[in-house]
Amino acid sequence: MHRNRAAVLMAACCVCWVTGCRPARQSPKEAGAAGHEMIRLERGRYLVEAVMPCFACHSEVDWEAPGAPPREGRKGAGAVFPEEGIPFKLVAPNITSDPETGIGRWSDAELARAIRNGIGRDGRVLFPVMPSRNYRVLSDADLAAVIAYLRSLPPVKHSPGQSEIPPPVRAGLKAPPPADSVPAPDLSDPVRRGAYYTRLADCDSCHTPKGPDMAPLADLAFAGGFPMKGPWGNITSANITPDASGISYYDEATFLAAMHTGRVRARPLNNIMLWGYYRQMTDGDLAGVFAYLRTLRPVAHRVDNAEPPTPCKRCGGRHGLGADNL
Repeated sequence: MHRNRAAVLMAACCVCWVTGCRPARQSPKEAGAAGHEMIRLERGRYLVEAVMPCFACHSEVDWEAPGAPPREGRKGAGAVFPEEGIPFKLVAPNITSDPETGIGRWSDAELARAIRNGIGRDGRVLFPVMPSRNYRVLSDADLAAVIAYLRSLPPVKHSPGQSEIPPPVRAGLKAPPPADSVPAPDLSDPVRRGAYYTRLADCDSCHTPKGPDMAPLADLAFAGGFPMKGPWGNITSANITPDASGISYYDEATFLAAMHTGRVRARPLNNIMLWGYYRQMTDGDLAGVFAYLRTLRPVAHRVDNAEPPTPCKRCGGRHGLGADNL
């Protein structure tokens, strides 16, 4: 019985071969275009999932799982921001290709304006938790790759609702300076490469404390002290400058191991560090980020989440070892 079935299948294959049922050959031009599109999609996937990383905000996330991955079936489908302390509803919209609840009907120009210039489809300025001020350095090619990859996401019909930003707050929102054409980045050495990827990874937004008006404190850039409370716990961002109170004791191997494993030696990193996304970056790009961080101005600012919070005169907040900062 099985031999007969195999014979029938073999005969069918022979007929198909003889009669020309083979896949149509692509011309060199078509093959080249297809190859270029695959490269662009892979570049977009890398930027969206590993570097930027979009799905940490635009998905319902399992904060208890290692690396905080998107919940099954919810990648890119939008979510209400879970961070406590935000006095109004803030939503990261659905960015899957669904035409009703996602970006399926957005034009490339509308997506580009939202990502790089911080202007929504309705013309309103996006709340700055969307880091367009950093994404404005996206080169034209990388921006096109991001848009192409977002369009390739399977559609998920899900509406997380709309942000409810009070009119006075919305009136004070300002878009970053427009960036309508950006050349390819200079990735010729580790520091330049790291500067580009550190900017896209939006590291400064979490690792720089904010003033009463939520503006970053420029003299404490990357020096930690920004409080974040949510399903991940109640923590304060670390100082990642090369000061003795920061990460001067890191070497490249320590940094790469932290990003790959979510641990600094025996100490686990909190999921809000988003190491579960950044670990997908190549070692070369991560090494570049570390090389760039080593060039930052050292800032003395002690922050330790293992210690009880105390008032900090340096940043104006409360965090572990805050009282040690004079």
